[in-house]
Amino acid sequence: METASKRLGMLKNHIASNRVDESSGKMHVDIKKETRTAILTWDFPATLNALSIETLTPLIEKLNEFESDMDIGCVVLTGSNNTFSAGANISGFQDDFGYTGAVKFKSSLMKDWARPIQEFSKPIIACVNGYCFGGGLEVAMMCDIIVASDKALFGLPEIKLGLIPGAGGTQSLIRSVGKSKAMEMILTGATISAEEAHRVSLASRVVPHDKLMEETLKLAKKISKQSLPAVASAKKCVRYAHESTLSQGIDYERAMFNALTGTEDVVEGVTAFLSKRKPKWQHK
Repeated sequence: METASKRLGMLKNHIASNRVDESSGKMHVDIKKETRTAILTWDFPATLNALSIETLTPLIEKLNEFESDMDIGCVVLTGSNNTFSAGANISGFQDDFGYTGAVKFKSSLMKDWARPIQEFSKPIIACVNGYCFGGGLEVAMMCDIIVASDKALFGLPEIKLGLIPGAGGTQSLIRSVGKSKAMEMILTGATISAEEAHRVSLASRVVPHDKLMEETLKLAKKISKQSLPAVASAKKCVRYAHESTLSQGIDYERAMFNALTGTEDVVEGVTAFLSKRKPKWQHK
């Protein structure tokens, strides 16, 4: 049986031996019409889906495209070859030392990629099928739900490079796992298993590796069959709770609730409930 330490060793060997063009890959898009779900798959095997302009740009472009598509109710983000994302392409850092390199690094990876992901109105499920490190974990935390394979590994190892997480990791992790566990992970660069990620509330659930996409799509289907305005409002309220006091959050929730009472979907939802039938959402 393959141990976590053995898999980490394989990852380090891969990174050390591969200095490749980050553009040697693509993002696959699979639309599941029956579940109103879009699956986005990073397929950059040579860099283990390293975060870069090449990997993040198509993600943002697709989210912008899906924003106005009423046939898409949920998005699943995953990676190929048992890797969600191993973080940044560390083998390329040697070319980026010094002030010039720092500017180059900041202008590409440190750009505010979080905002278009977090402000996307529809839920995004991070389907974590393996390595989820550094920026990869930061992107997963930008998503709304993390579903993990029982073979998944999580970590923020930037401290081992003389760096810190730079895409929201220090701010997001503490909100998921609490101060003590966040400090331990960030200050040591420690890797945790899927089971521990679930135990500390980083992942919402852990499923057998060979059932990961099947179970993720079941969850996506449950979400995408709901009213889009209601789902978008619920997502905004929960995210707002991260950045507000309890009283502010309650006021925001009340305002969102009141706004929904004027939608066609509320009329349909109440009518369907009283008629003992399934609602036929108009998503407006």
